[in-house]
Amino acid sequence: MLAALGMFVFETETAVFDKLRRERDWRHERTDRFGARAAAQFTGAGEDRVTISGSLVPELEGDFYAMETLAQMADEGEAWPLVDALGNVIGTFTIERISEDKGNLLDGLARRNDFTIELSRVD
Repeated sequence: MLAALGMFVFETETAVFDKLRRERDWRHERTDRFGARAAAQFTGAGEDRVTISGSLVPELEGDFYAMETLAQMADEGEAWPLVDALGNVIGTFTIERISEDKGNLLDGLARRNDFTIELSRVD
């Protein structure tokens, strides 16, 4: 297991990713002051985004329908816990976007499917 999003487990039988990118930011509100630098006040955590990228090669690893399973989860509009391979809960995330690049077509079936999944954290 590489990670799990809700009950969807990223592994060789479903979808293997080779890159996980996390972007976090924090908010500092600024107020202009005459003759001095702007005053700043920390107002809390900002966005927390995770991007997961990989390739499905169903003849070797992965499932043809893995992206459809994730799309159905996204259609539900629910937030899902994201857990890494060590069992650490990263947070609760919604699926914002799924991108697919299908290639090596044989009889209309993609033999390779590159994917990117974008998640956003919710509290």
